[in-house]
Amino acid sequence: MDPQRVGREPWSMTTFPHNDPQQVHPQARGLPGGGRGCGLSDHGAPPGRSGNEDVVRLAGVTKRYGGRSTATTALNDITLSFERGSFTAVMGPSGSGKSTLLHCAAGLDRPTAGTVTLDGTDLTSRPERALARIRRERIGFVFQSFNLLPELSAADNVALPLRLSGKHPRRAAVMAALDQVGLADKRRSRPGQLSGGQQQRVAIARALIGSPSVVFADEPTGALDLVTGAEVLGLLGSLVRAAGTTVVMVTHDPVAASRADWVVFLADGRIVGEILRPEVDAVAARMAHLAGRGQAAPGATARTEPSW
Repeated sequence: MDPQRVGREPWSMTTFPHNDPQQVHPQARGLPGGGRGCGLSDHGAPPGRSGNEDVVRLAGVTKRYGGRSTATTALNDITLSFERGSFTAVMGPSGSGKSTLLHCAAGLDRPTAGTVTLDGTDLTSRPERALARIRRERIGFVFQSFNLLPELSAADNVALPLRLSGKHPRRAAVMAALDQVGLADKRRSRPGQLSGGQQQRVAIARALIGSPSVVFADEPTGALDLVTGAEVLGLLGSLVRAAGTTVVMVTHDPVAASRADWVVFLADGRIVGEILRPEVDAVAARMAHLAGRGQAAPGATARTEPSW
């Protein structure tokens, strides 16, 4: 096993020193040797982390695509956990593995090696039918393209996950969900009659209607303008914090990431850093560094030795 170490990156020792309150010291991470995951050690939480129980945990997750001679490694031995009630942004250059990480964590894709657990349930050992039920009942999704059914009203779109689970959604619960996102008066409107921001609000209500353990958001503001995107992110953050829901959001936008409690950075399928209590400038600088590294060494694989 080739452990991932933040301290191996030159910026973690210089550009982003460990006395920066936004940079977690690598000894507190617990990644090498199978600790509790990124940002946590077996001995507790570093500054800025609550120490709550883990809702989602990836342990030694590797994902490869293609045959043996042409295999591409999208994730390389990832050990990472997400605490209950936390809001995490996952960032990285194109091709870094962030979408693959979300898909594996959500049970949408099976890792080649390693395990993924949700509230202690091992997703990697479950048959597809059982996984589909877990996704319907315990996981919420918010996508960039909204993924609303155009022939259904806003209320029916919100109620859909409950119906697919064999439940009979109460009208009061559906109306309460729409009211939370400020769209109670649009309950009869179809997606084509709503703006992009309104459609994403419906998608958020749909994701939360079943009181999921975790919500996975894949570029939730990618199709929205800056003002509308900021409103949607503020709404998502306030609702999940009020409900104690865990959110894992993939994004390329430093402004969106700054709304999270914690940002995890990927490159070449590996964890290469994190920021607690992120600010826009710090996130943007880290992304610029990663983009510059990729341009300096196109096609290069992740380093396994210190680069200083």
